Amino acid sequence: MDTQPNFGAIGLFDARYKAFLETITHLRPRLHRYCARMTGSVFDGEDVMQEALFEAYRKLDTFDDSRPLGPWLFRIAHNRAIDFLRKRAVREGAEAALAEPDSIQPVDPVGPALGRAVERLVINLPPKERACVLLKDVFDYSLDEVADLVDSTVGGVKAALNRGRSKLATLGDPTNIEPTANPELSKLLHLYVERFNRRDWNGVRDLISADARLRVANCFAGRMADSPYLVEYERASARWKMAVGQLDGESVVIVLFEAADGWTPTSVVHLDVVDGRVERIRDYLDCPWILQAAASVVVESHS
Repeated sequence: MDTQPNFGAIGLFDARYKAFLETITHLRPRLHRYCARMTGSVFDGEDVMQEALFEAYRKLDTFDDSRPLGPWLFRIAHNRAIDFLRKRAVREGAEAALAEPDSIQPVDPVGPALGRAVERLVINLPPKERACVLLKDVFDYSLDEVADLVDSTVGGVKAALNRGRSKLATLGDPTNIEPTANPELSKLLHLYVERFNRRDWNGVRDLISADARLRVANCFAGRMADSPYLVEYERASARWKMAVGQLDGESVVIVLFEAADGWTPTSVVHLDVVDGRVERIRDYLDCPWILQAAASVVVESHS
């Protein structure tokens, strides 16, 4: 049996891997924007995008090099977003609540000039209409490309666009996002930030459950106890601090770094709190697109 390595195959994979890295470096903000609009959350969108990129990496050896990587990655991201909606039973609820006859005609449709504010209203659409409006009017894919991405026909895409644009034209201003009131979470977030900024690491640990889970961007996912998470922050050479804030109306921790013009929000930490203890930490370090994709970012006063 021939046991010699297939250097041609190895070289081909290396070339694909290099192209993959180069593509996602530029495409990640757009992929996140799509996933965030599909799921209705910048945080869920990031998680879905990470799953999609991991799946794409695992399938890289099956990729057809004659085709561009971008649409392939978008299709995987689309499928993962649909899976997310199914698991959350969002798709069925949205379809039932917003189902309308296929014969509906557009009234002053939004079309390709879809603004960033109106873009966020697509969460009110059923998933197929949501995907078609995003892919055609936001990401400027052709009808043929959209049909391929959502596994439909050009006629089906046109009908979905017709319905989706008509519904969007009747919706109001999405810019006013009311924060969700949660006194328990607010109290813990302020304690967490105050101790973090004092570098009181033992105090921070006292707020975290022994079984807490941690996810740091695409660097680590597992038990908090198995990660040097706080040690890495302690070692960070850049000047930083944290503040309580709201992202799209949801209470979060905003990480700020000191720049020449003052303290600048650069990333977000999302905490899940159960019975007064942190049960899950999602740190979106080096993910600036999270803040960019948000409709509303509020940072409380900080010293």
